[in-house]
This record gives sequence, C-alpha cells and structure tokens, in this order.
Amino acid sequence: MFESVDFEKLFENFNQQKILIIGDVMIDAYMWGKVRRISPEAPVPVVSEIMEEKRLGGAANVALNVKAMGAVPILCSVIGKDLRGKQFLDLLNDQNLSDVGLVMDAGRVTTQKTRVISGTQHLLRVDEESEEEISMATQAKLIDFIKDIIADGNIKSIIIQDYDKGVLTENMIKEVTSLALKINLPLLVDPKRKNFLTYENITLFKPNFKELIEGLKSDIDKNNLEQIAGLMQDFRQMKSHKMVMVTLSEMGVIINNEEEYNHIAAEIRDIADVSGAGDTVLSVAALCLGEGLSPLDIAGLSNLAGGQVCEKAGVVSVNKYQLMEEALQIQEEEII
Repeated sequence: MFESVDFEKLFENFNQQKILIIGDVMIDAYMWGKVRRISPEAPVPVVSEIMEEKRLGGAANVALNVKAMGAVPILCSVIGKDLRGKQFLDLLNDQNLSDVGLVMDAGRVTTQKTRVISGTQHLLRVDEESEEEISMATQAKLIDFIKDIIADGNIKSIIIQDYDKGVLTENMIKEVTSLALKINLPLLVDPKRKNFLTYENITLFKPNFKELIEGLKSDIDKNNLEQIAGLMQDFRQMKSHKMVMVTLSEMGVIINNEEEYNHIAAEIRDIADVSGAGDTVLSVAALCLGEGLSPLDIAGLSNLAGGQVCEKAGVVSVNKYQLMEEALQIQEEEII
C-alpha cells in the first residue's frame, strides 16, 4: 500500500477537482457544557455552562471535507423554507460554499440534530426532521439543477450521501445513476437501510458494517473478514457495483473489487467521536478515485482520513496536511 503514490503530486491534483454531492443535508447543533451533579428530579446529569454551536451536517459535511482537501464541492439537496433553512444558507455562506444546487421547499422542515456533550461524552441527541420523500415537483427541480451543473462541465465524480431523510427517492437514484453512466462519471454512494438494495451499477459503494448486515439481512460476525469479503463479493456481483468498501470502525476498512479484496487495519488513535467519519471516508475516496488510485490505495488513504476526524469531538473535517504527513510516514515505514 502507498509504495508507488506520489503524495505531493496527488494532494496538489486534488485542488483541480470539482465534485458533485447529492443527498440529505442538515444542521449539526451542539450544546457543549459541564456536568457537576445529578438532577434531584430524575437520575440524569445536569449540564451547565452551556455553549451552543451550529455546523453543516449530512451531505453538507461531505462538501466541507471535499473543500478541506482543496477541491471544489457543489452541493445538491433540498431544505425547508423555514428559519433553519435560512440558518443553513448562512452556514453555507460562512464556509464559502455555493447554494446553486439547493431547492427550498415550503412543505418540508430543515433537519437539525442537536447533541448535548460534556467534554467528549455524548449525553443526548435530539433529531428534528421529516423523513417523507420529496415531492415529484421538487424531484424534478433538483434533477434539473443536477443536469445543469453537469452540463457546465469539469465534474470529476458524483457522491451520493444518503441519510434516509427523503431526498434520495428511488426515482432520484435511478435518474442520477443513469446520468453518471451516460457520461462515464464515477459515482460513489454512502447508503442507508431504506434504499440499500435500490442502488445498482455504482463505482464505489460504501456502507459501514452495520448497514451491510442490515441491508443484506445477514448475521455474519464482524471478526470474520473472509466471510465479510465473501458477502461483499456476492453483493457486488448481484448489483453490478465495481467496488464495495465497508468501514469496520476500530477494525479499519475492507474493499472488494473484481480482482480481490483487501483489509486495511485502523491506525491506533485516541477516539473521541465517530460522528461524520463516514462522510470523510467517502470524500477522500472520491478524490482518490478521480486521480486513478488503486482500490488498495483508495481504501488506505480514506481509512487514514476517517480515523483522523474521530480524534475530535463533534463532526469535523479532515486536515489535509496532517493526512499527507501520516500517509508519507506510512509510506516511509513500508519502504524501510
């Protein structure tokens, strides 16, 4: 792994890429505080000295990771025509991200996930959202936006980030897949349970282990890598995916393509929070795929990136320069 990769050139080339990201967006809200006592009213912690913060989440976090790696993300999604929708647009503007691909729908609410955290310990999460599918009229608007963005040119790959919040309907998935196949654009997918079996002909399909076994209704053991690889191979062939990459949390990642499967162990780290790691993995995988890296190298660099963001509390973006340093260090160790 990494023996033939010129990381300085690779990371410089990332700056030339433009990535189209389609999926469910949300606001990640945080209430950071301290716990000093248990409530006398119920056996729950009392959180005080609250500091509130809001960040871009869901597919918007994928956009942030793509931007952090030096590339240009274009986000396509649906938000509500509500106060949180306005807040989401303000957050986009703060990050210098374009809203050209966003549809505002007065019939929907903008998703917000609020996490209450003390130190690095999650105490509570409150989800305010709608999981109903977007209307056919809204789908048509979104598909028109996607077609226009692709027609403008220079899109290197398409990412679908599915959080089961209603943007990725069966019709939307088929339309986007058809567009990607027609113009030979790499298509990467991070699925959730509802649409797991809907996706076909995907360049790189990236569930986590829980999503894999739930999606395929399997009770396979997480420690049995050969069985996991066999399940992935059968699934890949059944759905005509080119590559399937499964994240295994503390056990790293495993990737399967037409020729072989490879397991890449996770680096030893102090884990603070796994939220958003899948977004980071998919973002880096898309950029690597756009530069023609091998499946092994794609999985290796994506695995490093996903592990890095787990060292910080809350959903954060990858640090491009730290990632390159870690990759170069591993490359040096392999050469020695």
